[in-house]
Amino acid sequence: MKTIFVKPADVVRKWHIIDAEGQILGRVATKVAMVLRGKNKPLYTPHQEVGDYVIVINASKIKVTGGKEFKKIYYHHTTHIGGIKGESYQSLLKRRPGRPLELAIKGMLPHTPLGYQLFTNVKIYGGNRHPHAAQQPQALSI
Repeated sequence: MKTIFVKPADVVRKWHIIDAEGQILGRVATKVAMVLRGKNKPLYTPHQEVGDYVIVINASKIKVTGGKEFKKIYYHHTTHIGGIKGESYQSLLKRRPGRPLELAIKGMLPHTPLGYQLFTNVKIYGGNRHPHAAQQPQALSI
């Protein structure tokens, strides 16, 4: 089987917009990760950036199921001895409305330089306003 190499000039990259209001966190994150990777295109190549740009609005109104708004804890380490910190979903959503969705999408992308580059193609906003109207994003259903 031959390896597919897509020339950067052949890749048509579109802008999509997703309204996350009332949607489930994991379902939105999987759809966004799939579009960012380019898996919805026939020219998908795992080692190249062929995906589209995604704008997510109303990220602060996203839902979680199974009582996770009270039980889910996001951990990080301060790099000091005994420096593990935890923050609940509710307090993280209050402090930074788009952060739970960012972490979910980051976890679904490859943890390589390509994955870090792909993550720059998603724009997440807590409210329903965004500064990307000039790109004429198309609505993406979930």
